Amino acid sequence: MKPNNATMHQSLTRLLLCVVLSVISISCLAAMTNHVRVEEGAKQYLLSQLTDNAQDTSIDVAIVKIDDRINIPDCPTGFQYNASQEALSQSYISVRVSCQNNEWYLFTSGQVTRTKEIVVTQGAVSPGTVLTSSNLTLAKVDVRRLRHTAFTDLEALIGARMKRRVTNGQAIQSNMLCFVCKGDRITITAEVAGMEVKTAGIAQQDGVVGDNIKVLNASSRKAVIARVASPEEVVIHL
Repeated sequence: MKPNNATMHQSLTRLLLCVVLSVISISCLAAMTNHVRVEEGAKQYLLSQLTDNAQDTSIDVAIVKIDDRINIPDCPTGFQYNASQEALSQSYISVRVSCQNNEWYLFTSGQVTRTKEIVVTQGAVSPGTVLTSSNLTLAKVDVRRLRHTAFTDLEALIGARMKRRVTNGQAIQSNMLCFVCKGDRITITAEVAGMEVKTAGIAQQDGVVGDNIKVLNASSRKAVIARVASPEEVVIHL
């Protein structure tokens, strides 16, 4: 049985519609491909520029989506990306994208988040609390929240005392605590030619491990500068 004219007309109409839709889809895909290529290229460029100076910091980049209505031509030699050194230190970075094959260029931008795994409180901590493994944990924190030196080694903070009240999840920073606190009775160890001489002392300043603080020799009543070695000891190298 031969197909009638109406059936053939419907088949041709469907075929023509499919062809038209395919052409439109291919055109849209090609346009989107360049947009995605530029966005991904800008992201990888920023990551490569920022990772070199990361210093144990995790870098995440979110590129602002480029408007689909903007025409991005093909670039056989590959798109080029550039951002100023000043911009690279910011949280929002403007990136110039260009192509050597023509005079086309555009500016896009990326939001940069820098996080670092540091020691934070596990639960609220009151002033005078001695830090232990039970009230400390590690967490990734946006470095923009840090105003003072933070700590990455949880074990190194055990035995320190908090000087202020802090909330759960707050980053432990050097201005919040002291291993040796002002007024503490401590041991002063003087190292001389491989020998050690110990005497009692009283801390005149707060300090964390590695800090040089003023301490008072309890016997001679003389003030000396010593390095904090632990919550109970300061050291003088003679």
